[in-house]
Amino acid sequence: MEQEKNSRKEKIKKFRQTTFKVAVYFFAVVGLMFSGVFLAMKLKLTYVKGGVDVLSQHFNSMQDYFARKKEAQKTVKDWASTDEWKVISTGFKKDSSDIYKASNQSGVSTRMILSSIVVEQFRYFNSNREGFKKLFQPLGILGNSTQFSYGIAGIKTQTAMTVEQNLKDKNSPYYLGPSYEHLLDFKTKDHDAERLSRLTDTKNHYYSYLYTGLLLKQEMKQWKKAGYSIDNRPEILATLFNLGFAHSNPNANPQTGGAIITVNGKDYTFGSLAFDFYYSNELGQEFYE
Repeated sequence: MEQEKNSRKEKIKKFRQTTFKVAVYFFAVVGLMFSGVFLAMKLKLTYVKGGVDVLSQHFNSMQDYFARKKEAQKTVKDWASTDEWKVISTGFKKDSSDIYKASNQSGVSTRMILSSIVVEQFRYFNSNREGFKKLFQPLGILGNSTQFSYGIAGIKTQTAMTVEQNLKDKNSPYYLGPSYEHLLDFKTKDHDAERLSRLTDTKNHYYSYLYTGLLLKQEMKQWKKAGYSIDNRPEILATLFNLGFAHSNPNANPQTGGAIITVNGKDYTFGSLAFDFYYSNELGQEFYE
């Protein structure tokens, strides 16, 4: 019995020693990896100049309107020939009166409002291929998000609430003035339900266009108040629309970017695709800059 006890103790001792050694080696390896990553970062060995940086410099260098028009024409055929665009453009034409109403009330051009929603629609259809083929394409209707972000513009609940609050807050850098304060007033006491209904209504997209227009107008106001105008920068406004208010930091060198959207096998940033639509001739007779 005594011999069995000693044998068992010896096994336990060896097991503990082995476990300790494995733990030491494991943390040594992890530490080495972190040190390597840290060193690589300090030496900028991990730095890769992304498409956002290139596009930002490229767009920022083009101040001439006609140069921007010419640039947009280079890629318009890549997305304007798709089935998705046929559906999107048809949907916008159907919504023409609501788009113009939202434009008049927000003070943002119809084309600027659509620049962000165009990209959101491409993204929605790209991630819902089956639904696009079975429902949206046959009916020629816009995609309507119902999870996490809502409606044809893909607006998040918190974003919509921030837009509403900015209309009332006179101390906010996004405040647009008294004439805008009541544009989003609610008719019921259940604001959450009414807001959701506004954004997800499949038969009436007016509020999706209005919230988009007001959000863009508020971004314009913030930047102009800080001394930088982005009123005529659809790629910057669309980028901010995609990234949210938290990323809106007025500066002299605004960055184009946002989510990567794949259309017809080609990748675009959210802002660059908005740029292409805005300066293209697509729907040029229906919706103006």
